[in-house]
Formats: sequence, C-alpha cells, structure tokens
Amino acid sequence: MRKNILIVFIGLISLSACKKDFLEQENPNASNIAQYYTSQNDVLLAVNGAYASLRSGDNIGENSGLYTDQRSDDTGTNDNQSNAGEPFQFGDFSISPSNAYLKNHWGSLYQTISRCNIITSNIDNVPFTNPEIKIQYLGETKFLRALMYFQLVRKWGDVPLVTKQLNSTAEVTENTYRQPQTAVYAQIVSDLKDALTSTLIPNLATGANAGRVSKAAINGLLGQVYLTMATTLDAGKTENLANANTYLTAAYNLKPFASLTAVPYADVFDVTKKNSNPEIIFEIVNIQGNASYASSIAANNQAWGETINSKKAATNVGGNVTPDLVLDYETRDPRKDFSIKYAADTRVLDWFVTKYRDVSDNAGVNGYGGNNCPIMRYADIILMLAEVNMLQGNDAAAINYLDMVRARAGVPLYAVARTNATYNAKYPTLKLAILHERRVELAFEHHRWFDLLRFFTTAELVTFFKAKSQANFGNARLSNFTTKDRYFPIPFDEYKLNPEKMYQNPGY
Repeated sequence: MRKNILIVFIGLISLSACKKDFLEQENPNASNIAQYYTSQNDVLLAVNGAYASLRSGDNIGENSGLYTDQRSDDTGTNDNQSNAGEPFQFGDFSISPSNAYLKNHWGSLYQTISRCNIITSNIDNVPFTNPEIKIQYLGETKFLRALMYFQLVRKWGDVPLVTKQLNSTAEVTENTYRQPQTAVYAQIVSDLKDALTSTLIPNLATGANAGRVSKAAINGLLGQVYLTMATTLDAGKTENLANANTYLTAAYNLKPFASLTAVPYADVFDVTKKNSNPEIIFEIVNIQGNASYASSIAANNQAWGETINSKKAATNVGGNVTPDLVLDYETRDPRKDFSIKYAADTRVLDWFVTKYRDVSDNAGVNGYGGNNCPIMRYADIILMLAEVNMLQGNDAAAINYLDMVRARAGVPLYAVARTNATYNAKYPTLKLAILHERRVELAFEHHRWFDLLRFFTTAELVTFFKAKSQANFGNARLSNFTTKDRYFPIPFDEYKLNPEKMYQNPGY
C-alpha cells in the first residue's frame, strides 16, 4: 500500500535529470546515492538537475498555467471541446482528487524537493576546494526547495514536510503526514535565510548565470513569503508585513536600472533582447532552435488563422483569454495589444495570448522558441511593495510604487486615473487598484491565482467570483466555485494510503 508515496519521496531520487551543464542532461543513476557524491562537480551536476526539473509543465515551467492561470479568472478553455476531460476541471472548479494532472503536479513538486534533499543530505561528505562554493550550492538548493514548498503550501495548505533523504520504506512511512502551514512556512523562511548567507551567490544572475539564483531572487521570494503569511495566516500580521517590506525593499534596491521607465514593457518579452533584460530577477532559460530545451509557449498559444506568435502552423484555438480579463484592460493600455489578440478565424472567434512570441528563423516552423519563462521580475516586486505599504497604512508610498508601473505602461498615474468615472467605479479602493495593476501587468506569468488568495479571504473570494458575469468567463461554471476551492484536493493516491495522516481538504 505504500508504493505511491515511495514514488513521490524515494522513487525519484535516481537524479535522472542531473546535467552536464545547466541545460544538457546526464543520467548518473547509481544504486548507492552516497557513492555518487565524491567530488565538487558531482554536487554541481545534482544542483543543475534540481534547476532543470523546474522546466516541466507539471512543475512551474512555462506550460504550467493549468495549475494557476486557469484556476483564476484570466484564462480558460472556451472551444467547443473544452467542457470535458480532466484539464477542464481546474478552471471549472470541479476538480476531482483522482485527477491525473493534479497528481502529476504534486509529484513533480516533490520530485524537485527530493532532489534538493539528496543534495543537502550528502554534501557534507564531499571535499570542496573552497568552502564558499559548498555554501553557494547549498544556498541554491535551499532556494529551490523553498520555492517548491511555497507552491505546495499555497495550493494544498498543510502538506508533508521532508528535508532529508529518505532511505527506507520505514522512513517514508514515518515522514509521510501533513504538517501545519506554519511549520511549512517556517522551513521556507529558514531555507531562504540560509541561502542569503552565501558570499558567492551574485546580487543578480546575468550572462552565463542567467536562470540561477541571485540575492535579488532570494530577497524577493522572502518578501513574497512574508507578505503571503501576513495576508493568509491568523497570527503575526504586523511582524510579517514589516519583514515583507524589508526583504522586498532589499530586492528592489538591487535593481540594475534607475527607473522602470528605462525598460520598455515590450523589451521584457522580446526574445532578441532576453540576454540583456534588466528587469528579470529569476527565470527558466530556454534555447532557441533546440528541440529539447526550446520554449514551446509561443507555438502553443498560436490560434488558427494567426501568425503573430510563431512560424509553426496553428493546430488549435491557442491560449484562451477570458473576456473578464479583456475587459479589465484600460482604454489605450498598450499592454493589452502586446499581450492578447482577437482571432477572427471562424474556428476560434476568441482572444488568445500573444505575450510570448518568437517568429524567428531560428525557432522555425517547428516552433522551437527562445523565450525564457519569467518567474520573478521587478514590476512584480514593485507592485508587492505597493501592496505591503497599502496594508501598513502608508498609502502615499503604495501609490508611488503603483505609479512606477503605470508610468512605464504609459497609462495615467493613479491620481489622474481616479478622476475617470469608469476607473473609479471599477477600482474604488487602492487595494483593488493594485490588484488590477498586477493583473494587467503580470498576465499569464502565473501570479493571478496567488494574488487572489492574498487579497481576499476565502469567503471574500467566493463573493468575488460569484459577482462576475458568466458570459465573460467562458465555459467554466462560476456557480461551482465554493469555499472548497481555496485549496486543491489531496491527490487520491496519497490520501488513500493513510486517510488519517493525509487527511483530505474540506469539500472533496
């Protein structure tokens, strides 16, 4: 009966995706994991393998929007065939604990954690020519582990918390139980603070280090974690907000530009400028033209009859955008025309995502794009600073940060926008104005669902969704949304192994 949990926590320790370099795979499978760790380079290969696991659409890669964007009010599947099958359950708020996609997502997140745990459990046995390199590798590993647990705790609530290599069925049984969110957050904070102690992790990851952890990324994630704790946990709100402000400010102060207006919005997503993009803090790197390590998001989002995203011929309706999001863009907001487009083909007649494009010859007719997948960028940090200052009662500072993003976008600053009756009616509070700005600035970057969880209590979130127009939401049924949808269900194969320790979330 313990086979499935072994898959999550032990069966994945083969390190089958460790790398020769940051993107090229090597399979160092060995019957004895400890014997594999004999040199500093062995550890580097394992760390690279942990990074590489993020690429999967079952993890947090570019095609993982099923678990975030489609769970929110931004994207959906509105074609005539979309109201069936397991993927539709996410946006329809009818997800079953036996959903195979849900199980794959859970398993992929824990696979990355397992790789990290193997590194932290064996690194002390390896001689290092420079002890600071060991601290660096540990810092990168702990950042990735924290990132995975942050995904898990926000999506499932209480989850199993394992920070060591598990070597036997007995150890797996002993460690497989849901732990309180507070314990999970405490581990996330501890890992990130440990990562900050490295002297070799750079302030920003650029050039050959693109895609790796930086001090800006660690501070940014810590700030987001504290902000999430302040808005979703019962205790410690004042202290958590103060810490959020501290770490988000630390990340902001590491920016390589004087003003966000110096970085045009379109340049952030221009595949020809990705190697000199000053706004990116943490990203998943793709290789243009490489069948194994290219980006597929441009081609996947291409709608029938369209050529804006990719030279690859479209085979479907592309990445559907809800009318609810389309209507949230302000008049003459250039981010709308850059991010989405209406497909007039009679097979589509709908909006689709154009934010990630690569029509280069190198990407070619196979759609092997070079777009990197942004996980964290400075507009996100700036808007979280607006959010935390607003929550601390410092509206002037909050508006200042909000206006940094609005100024770059070329839309009226907040004080002017408030004089517009339509804007003022839709966003009557600073809180709703910040939430709106995050939506249109960060659309399709997998933030919206988590933003909603921070901005609203569970009861408020139900009210928020119920107030929306079904006509603007597509085939997914708003009537299905209830308090149960705050969290995903625990995958059935995990729950059934021990219904007491792996108790199911309410409503499933």
